[in-house]
Amino acid sequence: MCACSGPWNNPYPESDTGKNILYGAFAERPKHLDPVQSYSSNEILITAQIYEPPLQYHYLKRPYELIPASAAKMPIVEYFDEKGTRLPDNARDEQIAYTIYEISIMPGIRFQPHPAFAKDQQGEFLYHRLPEKELADIHKLGDFPHTDSRELTAEDYVFQIKRLAHPRLHSPIFGLMSDYIAGLKEYAETLRAADEAQLKEQGRDAYLDLNNYPLAGAETVDRYTYRVKINGKYPQFKYWLAMPFFAPIPWEAERFYNQKGLAEKNINLDWYPLGTGPYMLTENDPNRVMVLEKNPNFHGETYPSEGMPGDGQAGLLGDAGAPLPFIDKVIYSRERESIPRWNKFLQGYYDASNIGSDSFDQAVQLTGQGEATVTEAMQEQGIRLETAVATSTNYMGFNMLDPVVGGVGKQGREAARKLRQAISIAVDYEEYVSIFANGRGVPAQGPIAPGIAGHREGKEGINPVVYDWVDGRPRRKPIEAARKLLAEAGYPDGMDAKTGAPLVLYFDVTTRGTEDKSSLDWMRKQFRKLNIQLVVRNTDYNRFQDKIRKGNAQIFEWGWNADYPDPENFLFLLYGPQRKVGNEGENAANYSNPEYNRLFDRMKNMENGPKRQQIIDRMITILRHDSPWLWGYHPKEYGLYHAWYGNIKANRLSNNNVKYFRIDAGMREQKRSEWNKPVLWPAIAGLIVLVASMIPAVVVYRRRERGAGITSTTTEIHMS
Repeated sequence: MCACSGPWNNPYPESDTGKNILYGAFAERPKHLDPVQSYSSNEILITAQIYEPPLQYHYLKRPYELIPASAAKMPIVEYFDEKGTRLPDNARDEQIAYTIYEISIMPGIRFQPHPAFAKDQQGEFLYHRLPEKELADIHKLGDFPHTDSRELTAEDYVFQIKRLAHPRLHSPIFGLMSDYIAGLKEYAETLRAADEAQLKEQGRDAYLDLNNYPLAGAETVDRYTYRVKINGKYPQFKYWLAMPFFAPIPWEAERFYNQKGLAEKNINLDWYPLGTGPYMLTENDPNRVMVLEKNPNFHGETYPSEGMPGDGQAGLLGDAGAPLPFIDKVIYSRERESIPRWNKFLQGYYDASNIGSDSFDQAVQLTGQGEATVTEAMQEQGIRLETAVATSTNYMGFNMLDPVVGGVGKQGREAARKLRQAISIAVDYEEYVSIFANGRGVPAQGPIAPGIAGHREGKEGINPVVYDWVDGRPRRKPIEAARKLLAEAGYPDGMDAKTGAPLVLYFDVTTRGTEDKSSLDWMRKQFRKLNIQLVVRNTDYNRFQDKIRKGNAQIFEWGWNADYPDPENFLFLLYGPQRKVGNEGENAANYSNPEYNRLFDRMKNMENGPKRQQIIDRMITILRHDSPWLWGYHPKEYGLYHAWYGNIKANRLSNNNVKYFRIDAGMREQKRSEWNKPVLWPAIAGLIVLVASMIPAVVVYRRRERGAGITSTTTEIHMS
């Protein structure tokens, strides 16, 4: 033990000491890493570092600004009427029949090394037609001995757009994009018919080659240019071009992964992504660890040379113009519980940490002006705090297809609406934020987060169903108002007026750690205010997603992080055609109101302005009245970073930020050694006590031995 050169409690191999590695943690294992299906925050932690869509957000500038990523320049946008005549940029929306986005990519970009590209000397792919005997020794992607790469082309972007309609894939944005990308809905029908025919002829392992089926709304112009045709006008489409959904996928990857026997070994695009970004996934053991390593073929992006006032003083421009990425390797370890995650951060084994409720007071203190700063103990360790208001909303949703909370028929819907309104009043989110989020949140009045166009502040922004405006601030209605609504819903004092049975509701959540038991107990208490019994049903995140997709949850807890800074990205979460059940959309509540849907169709393509705001206000009024969500709260995000972790600036819309980060590995090793010195005195003291306790026994033993020796000698004398 004394020969150990590093800290004895180091959870990482000695061989990694001093290396340029970023260490982080994740709680929920990702389900999808295929960019056509992935749409969760725990997944984009990985996918955003691997895949490279044409656009990205500037890391430093605020408000958020789109800039090229793999694109050579910003897309050219042109409007056309029904006859195909080019229209001016200021054309009225009703004149525009379709929009063309022309996107040019940079030449010379190459995919990461991968077996799908490997060829023999004759130019034939090595691993596209694998016999079963060759698969016997293949257990992971790294078991393939040969890899290769090729240049990125415009066709790879078109291929990915086609994959949105693939019948064997379930893209969560297909429903939305089929309304905009010309011919995508019909394309899905074509692919479905072709796939069914192939399945009958060739069986389950038949390969559906999308290259044989052209899509009218996405076509290549030349090797480095492609066009996307959008029905009407959809200004938000440019934001989608910064998301992994529109990152390039080579056809070789789909052909390679489609082979019989690979999927059973988790060798597929959901497990092993293939991109052109700064990192590639080299180890995927989602129950233990996920490892990203620098892509040797990354095309040489550089750190931003300009930012906002103050960025230079904050040290955020010291790397201006330097090639990216700075970090060689990223190791994300799975930590299901917050306490060990927090302790490892304090020991220096994780480079950053969020702040749980149980560690908030240890980490953060409030100044006299109400500003948050780190405690003296954190300052002594060189830990700094970064805060940002998240463009997010955390909410509880009601499944509108459920016969109790959703209602069936006009009379049933009215009763269910009053039930939802009563619960909305009873669940005190001001208290929740204070107790469980340490004040790091703003109780929501609707779905749109602060800082997004359409969000209202002050008196005009309150939810009148739940709040009154009193003394210049919103005040939650008294519980008596909720009980009155509950009685009108047919459940006086929480009892079914028809049957006399108590009202029992079911709350689906992802599996919680022991530290979250108190928050669930608190939620049960909120429902008990109305004498409603709340039954909590825990499940892991993947099963939870399946239940939501199939409409098997009654009440559920979820959240939404904005994909782009536009109100449409929040309001579409309650748009009828975006329902989860049947449409695979993002409307998890399966809510559909004809007037709301009609207003959404008018609002979605408008530019921000008074007319759009007027429509949004009406939509929010409808939502508050129908109450398909308990609106929850908009979180304030706090992050702690060690002194050796550089180039940190909160960016809640850009997820591909790892390439900008820098680690001072030498400082980290020094601090780890200082903070993790073994405490030997208890062991030494214990050893001394053990030895001391043995001395009387030794003395007694020696005396007995001497006594036995004398007796033996005497006996021998007598015998002689």
